[in-house]
Amino acid sequence: MIFRSKGVKWRRFLRPLAFISLVMLLAAGQGKLPAQENWVTVGPAGGDARAFAAVPGQPNHLYLGTTAGWIYESNDGGASWHHLTRLGSSDGLILDHIVVDSQRPTTIYAAGWWADRSDGGLWVSRDAGRNWTEVSGLHGQAIHAFAQSPSDPRIFYAGTFEGVFRSADGTATWERISPAGSREIHELASLAVDPNNSDIVYVGTWHLPWKTTDGGKTWRHIDRGLIVDSDVFSMVIDPERPRTLYLSACSGIYKSLDAGLLFHKIQGIPSSARRTRVLAQDPENRDIVYAGTTEGLYKTVNGGRTFRRMTGDDIIVNDVYVDPRDSNHVLLATDRGGVLASQDGGKTFQSSNTGFSDRKVDALLVDRSDPQRLYAGVVNDKTYGGVFVSDDGGNTWRQTGAGLDGRDVFALAQTEDGALLAGTNDGIFVLDPPASGNVSATAVRWEPRSAIANTVVKTVTETHYRTRVNVEKTEKAPVVELDGNVFSIDVAGDVWVAATSYGLLTSHDKGATWQGGPVMGASDYISVAVQGNLVAAARSGGVVLSRDQGKTWQPLGLPTMLTRIHRIVFSPDGTLWLGAREGVYFTRDQGKSWLWIERLPFRDVDDLSYDAPLKRILVSSRSSDQIFAIDPKTMTWKWWQTGYHIALIRAAGDRLVAATLADGVLVQPHPAVMEDARSATPPAKH
Repeated sequence: MIFRSKGVKWRRFLRPLAFISLVMLLAAGQGKLPAQENWVTVGPAGGDARAFAAVPGQPNHLYLGTTAGWIYESNDGGASWHHLTRLGSSDGLILDHIVVDSQRPTTIYAAGWWADRSDGGLWVSRDAGRNWTEVSGLHGQAIHAFAQSPSDPRIFYAGTFEGVFRSADGTATWERISPAGSREIHELASLAVDPNNSDIVYVGTWHLPWKTTDGGKTWRHIDRGLIVDSDVFSMVIDPERPRTLYLSACSGIYKSLDAGLLFHKIQGIPSSARRTRVLAQDPENRDIVYAGTTEGLYKTVNGGRTFRRMTGDDIIVNDVYVDPRDSNHVLLATDRGGVLASQDGGKTFQSSNTGFSDRKVDALLVDRSDPQRLYAGVVNDKTYGGVFVSDDGGNTWRQTGAGLDGRDVFALAQTEDGALLAGTNDGIFVLDPPASGNVSATAVRWEPRSAIANTVVKTVTETHYRTRVNVEKTEKAPVVELDGNVFSIDVAGDVWVAATSYGLLTSHDKGATWQGGPVMGASDYISVAVQGNLVAAARSGGVVLSRDQGKTWQPLGLPTMLTRIHRIVFSPDGTLWLGAREGVYFTRDQGKSWLWIERLPFRDVDDLSYDAPLKRILVSSRSSDQIFAIDPKTMTWKWWQTGYHIALIRAAGDRLVAATLADGVLVQPHPAVMEDARSATPPAKH
């Protein structure tokens, strides 16, 4: 799709700083614009997986809930995945519960809650996931527990922050069955419905469990044997022996043999593994129970008398799926690691994330010599994160995290000789590829390059010709290691420059040492750009400019209406471009006057980059799924609808690649050939 500018409208603002507003009007009367193909997510595989659901009678047909509102589907028992749908109006919808209707397998229910909000909801599809509608009766409810009655499929229960809700008509209508205004039965985390009686329901709250035997008319506190004030995360009823109940709490795992009258704490789970997020019973052998914890997966084969850990303690398990036809086939939904699969009853696990990516990519780099080689830096993924490399345009990825030790990666840069720099939440790291240039070689390792070796001027008193005089001397200050955030790195020139939470740093020895610190009284710089001897650096509230490769700095004049700056970039002619909350600005005279591109459909611009092959400025916003390419000479522009909220946009040869907020790397379906666009009349000079 193309929007073509029809002309330019400008006006002078009566302020000390000359400011020109360049208005790019949308094309009118152009006819229907051609449809665009969907952009493709390509990884890196993995991320946060939350919940499984299997189609009754089809154990190889699975659904997977995520932390970004996506539901994935697998038709091969979790060996590979593909997008099914995305629910919710914004990012951050955590889908902790997916239920396939036991009587109508084409009906799917998905319940969730927003991580950054206090609400959530329930969605239903009647056509196997092609179309979805939100259930109005639970609109705005943060749903942390959801179940269909095994004995009466018309009855559903939902547990929210506000209490327990029940539907007797297949989720069409809902009623609260916990006491209104209850100070106890609220903030639910789990629930379980008796397999033979839909009126018997157990619920787990942030402060111990409760039970009803009459569909919610009355409730009873069932806490005998439990440590006081235990948060109850998961509950499982043995379908063959319904009086047997397992529950997990912050104080451990408990078992009751008398329908909750008395609980006994199960031994074998270490006290450090306090967050048992999920319990799952083997459908073939009821004495086998899996406990997914924040410190790995545990398993009992004797009904809970003893437990044994089956994985490392660095795995956070959110859900467990045991194949009803082959109990040796076990899947784990994990934080950061995505889906893990076992074919031997949990003895060993392998990654099973083909087609699944729930990564937050904060840094994206295209190799200088090979546009098919991409580098992605991720955040929040600890040992599963770091930097990922693809040699085939994103089709396959490999982790290159040795030496980063789980640090978040906010910035990536590459020198002319191919060395890579990573800006992290704990300093700067450099990866020097082996002589072969193959960054996949096992010998490569990221090395810290965060030594700050400043010089200071001190005044000392000396005796010269029998007279005491004050003399200024330059001395080396003690070397310190940068341990703060590094948000931007530019190594395009002879001097390397980094924007950090410590201030602005420069290096004249390829990162062996850095010099610098706060500039103009500020330390929180977030973006840098280098063009010859010019260096520009931005913080959220201002921009500074150096004309001598960072030796001295001066503030840059800015339009007074700017409230928050996100990114700066130079085009080859020396024009400085600025992305801000108010949109895109540029100056050709180092801040004496500014032009404002007013009519972009979004204003909150988070990222800018220069596309050298096609000579254009690429623009994106985290609040939009659109991206723009601006021709700096003609001031015409083109846009694409990607279908995903974009953090960064880069050019990889004749194709665009993007980093998303929660879905990994996105690739344009076809080469980004520029189409003809109507030129805009240049603004008048002042």
